[in-house]
Amino acid sequence: MHFGSDILEDPLDTERRFVRWLDTIKNDALALYLLGDVFDFWFEYKKVVPKGFTRFLGKIAEMSDNGTEIHFFIGNHDIWAFDYLPKEVGAILHKEPLVTEIYGKKFFLAHGDGLGDESYSFRFLRSVFHNRFCQFLFARFPSAWGIGFGHWWSRHNRSSSLSRPTAYLGEEKEHLVKFSKQYIHQYPDTDYLIFGHRHILLDLMLNKRSRMLIIGDWMEYYSYAVFDGVEVSLEQYEE
Repeated sequence: MHFGSDILEDPLDTERRFVRWLDTIKNDALALYLLGDVFDFWFEYKKVVPKGFTRFLGKIAEMSDNGTEIHFFIGNHDIWAFDYLPKEVGAILHKEPLVTEIYGKKFFLAHGDGLGDESYSFRFLRSVFHNRFCQFLFARFPSAWGIGFGHWWSRHNRSSSLSRPTAYLGEEKEHLVKFSKQYIHQYPDTDYLIFGHRHILLDLMLNKRSRMLIIGDWMEYYSYAVFDGVEVSLEQYEE
C-alpha cells in the first residue's frame, strides 16, 4: 500500500479505500497477511512513531480484538517495525519469510525483497538497514530529522524504481520466479509461494503442484490474494 507516499495521488483516499475493503472481510477472515511495504516509511523510536494511518491501525486493531490473526511482514520500506504493532494492534510481526500450513496446504509467504537478487549493492544496503547497531545510531537522531530523512529516502527510492521496467520481465529475469523455482526444487511439497514487493499481478504454475503469486499493490491494482480453504485466487477490489 505504501501508506503515506507522495507517489499516491491521494494518500488518505488510498487508506480509506483499503479500510473499506477490510470492512468487507472483517467478519469472514480468519487471518490477514500484510506482505510488507504497508507504510512508505516507518521507524519506531522509543516513544514516537510516524504520525497518521489512524484509520488503518484502528481497523486492524478492531479485527485483531475480534479474533482475526493479523500478520505483518516487514518490507524494504518499513523494515524498522519493532514492538509497537504487536503491543498496540495485536499484530504478529514477521521479519523473515514464513512457512506455514493452512488447511492442509503448505505456504511460503514473504515480502520478497532480496530473494533471488544476488547483486552486491542491494545486499550491502539491505545488510545496513537490518543491522541492529545502524538502527541504534539512526534512533539517536531527533525524530523530526530521522522521519524527514526516511520520507526523502523513500521518495528517492520510488522515483528511481519508476524509471525501471515494472511490467513482468519473464521467467528468466524475475528474481522471485527464479527464487521460487530453486525453492520448490528443494521443498517440492510446497503448494503456494506468495509475495508482494514487485507491484505486478502474477499467478504462475511452477509444476503440477506448486504455484507462485505476486499480489500487485494498492497504488494501481487494489489487489489481494484470498485462500478459501481449497485454493488461492487473485482478486481486485472494486467499489
